[in-house]
Amino acid sequence: MRELPEELQSHLESGATTTCHCWKVTRRDGTVLGFTDHDEDLTFDGIVFAAATGFIGTESLKRLGLSVDNTEVHAALKAELITEQDLANGLYDNAAVEVYLVNWAAIEQRLILRKGNIGEVRRGDLAFMAEIRGLAHHLQQPEGRLYQSSCDAVLGDARCGIDLESAAYKATGIVLAVAELHEFTASGLEAFASNWFQHGRLTWLSGANSGAVFELRSQRAEGGGTHRLTLWRQLAEAALPGDSFTITAGCDRKFSTCREKFSNAGNFRGFPHIPSNDYLIAGPKK
Repeated sequence: MRELPEELQSHLESGATTTCHCWKVTRRDGTVLGFTDHDEDLTFDGIVFAAATGFIGTESLKRLGLSVDNTEVHAALKAELITEQDLANGLYDNAAVEVYLVNWAAIEQRLILRKGNIGEVRRGDLAFMAEIRGLAHHLQQPEGRLYQSSCDAVLGDARCGIDLESAAYKATGIVLAVAELHEFTASGLEAFASNWFQHGRLTWLSGANSGAVFELRSQRAEGGGTHRLTLWRQLAEAALPGDSFTITAGCDRKFSTCREKFSNAGNFRGFPHIPSNDYLIAGPKK
């Protein structure tokens, strides 16, 4: 059973309470934001918990054992606090969240109700809905190495050893024309074959999306020195002709790709000769 601070316990037992909820959100880039469902801003631990955000919580689902607890928060999109571009760029993905019960008439009377991380985020025209997962969700994530045929290293890290800053694996492009929010044509990639950058990372250097990083779904040469690029996620703001970006080569984690594309078979971190399911269930042949 949870023990409450004595003063807060007395306040809750009084029958006439002045409590509200506060949310502390620590984004992936280290930025800390505070929100409250009270009608005035509150400040504690050096954080201002803003009231003018429409930040409200939904029903909280608690489970016994190691099942993941879930709740949702709904909030408005505001240019100075929560922007659609930050959501689209993934800055709130897996952000750490602390939920407080606070006596707004006596700020020192507060209690952390739960901790967790932001999961699925759904965006609307003027607001967003974010799922908050309990800490138990970490127990569902794989830890350590897995016995699998594909490589478990990250392209360019110390275990992989590939230098992605090399001219063979990195290029700078310029947007020529935009077809959709996730598809456009570009120049600057003439020296590379189609899909050389597939599964790679594209970082915007200028324009409305400057600083945002996206994974590339496909890259196709169209002649005349132009390439058509397709991203896995839509841009928060449409790219414009003249916007620049850098792009690094991608890897599908197969042994053949490691050997033939990167000449890096000696650093392959998978088990390419592990028998497949088809091999294990195959019957005898005449």
